[in-house]
Amino acid sequence: MITFQTSLGDIKIALDFDKAPVTAENFAQYAKDGYYNGTIFHRVIKGFMAQGGGFASGMEEKDTRASIENEANNGLSNKRGTLAMARTQDPHSASAQFFINLVDNDFLDFKNESVQGWGYCVFGEVVEGMDIVDKMTLVETGRFGFHDDVPKEEIIINNTIVE
Repeated sequence: MITFQTSLGDIKIALDFDKAPVTAENFAQYAKDGYYNGTIFHRVIKGFMAQGGGFASGMEEKDTRASIENEANNGLSNKRGTLAMARTQDPHSASAQFFINLVDNDFLDFKNESVQGWGYCVFGEVVEGMDIVDKMTLVETGRFGFHDDVPKEEIIINNTIVE
């Protein structure tokens, strides 16, 4: 169990080490290392998802470890409350950034092993604090540098507890 103590309240997350072992272990290691402490949810889109894990306050990008293999073909679906890895167009480029699905986003699921079909790997779910995640959508967003949908009032992960 991992708890993010955010500026809006606590979010408890259960990881799925059975269906997404590499991804869950990667996320857990970042959490244990304190990597997420002081990071912000830098992209929040109402009716879609809230993304975090890559930027410190002021939209300062953080360094990450090497990227991991995409495990999106694990049978898990991008349903409301699940966590999935964020990535670039390269299906195997996920490192530290993740997002929490605010609604069922089945279109993000694995379809096939093509660049378009890989999807986004679900590796955990919010077991407590989904109301806190929903509160993120109430914060006004705008453009910051090259980034859209950035909360104008920072939503900060102050501390990470790994149990």
